[in-house]
Amino acid sequence: MRHENDAFAAADDILVTEEPLEIRIGHGPVDDRKEFRLSVTMRTPGNDDELTLGFLYTEGLVASAAQVLRVAHCEQVKPEERGNVVRAELRPEVELDPAKWQRNFYTTSSCGVCGKSSIDAVHAQCNARISPWGPVDVPVITALPDRMREAQTVFRHTGGIHAAALFDGQGKLLLLREDVGRHNAVDKVIAAALLGGLSLGDCQLLVSGRAGFELVQKCVVAGIPLMASVGAPSSLAVQLARDSGLTLIGFLRGERFNVYAPAE
Repeated sequence: MRHENDAFAAADDILVTEEPLEIRIGHGPVDDRKEFRLSVTMRTPGNDDELTLGFLYTEGLVASAAQVLRVAHCEQVKPEERGNVVRAELRPEVELDPAKWQRNFYTTSSCGVCGKSSIDAVHAQCNARISPWGPVDVPVITALPDRMREAQTVFRHTGGIHAAALFDGQGKLLLLREDVGRHNAVDKVIAAALLGGLSLGDCQLLVSGRAGFELVQKCVVAGIPLMASVGAPSSLAVQLARDSGLTLIGFLRGERFNVYAPAE
């Protein structure tokens, strides 16, 4: 039912899909494989292999895409779970202590770090320093939102989905992924870059919405030197960016934006 011009009328609408995805991990020697259930995340179905790989990488469970043999949907599940459960098979030589990563991950569409069991877990994998991006190219930066919006096919039809887009230094769009969750879109696009052999150290990332700590953390882990958002950053996101050497831009709208990091 739609209200317009002081009247109600029946109308169809296109909605973005949101469903849970359970991520399971298979690990250990060939003759003694073990499985544990790592995470449940609310996501838009599609590119589930990228979402899983990106999540494992940006959360520090794997050091590279090469450590993951494959990601596949599980078939031996309840009918209502079909298509919503995946298992990531790690290489036998990858050492993984489930107790170390027992953080009871539950990620919603709006939060990428819910359920971690300690402050140390929140700050995990943020010790790296990023190679500086250098001066901000104003014409290039201000052109990015329009280029991202033009490529957002799902947003064009629903208006209810986030996007993460990777660009090169000249502002050419390299990859874009959409998802109902901001952090999912970032995980997907980072994994797509890893699988495609892109050098993330030469890329700049634009995200829709705000620049929360968890998104900045993912950029730091991936070695992306510049992150821009159309919304506001948080105080913790700015501090992490400054500590890590990440160039962080917020409120990128039209011809204006704010540079929050580096401090100078």
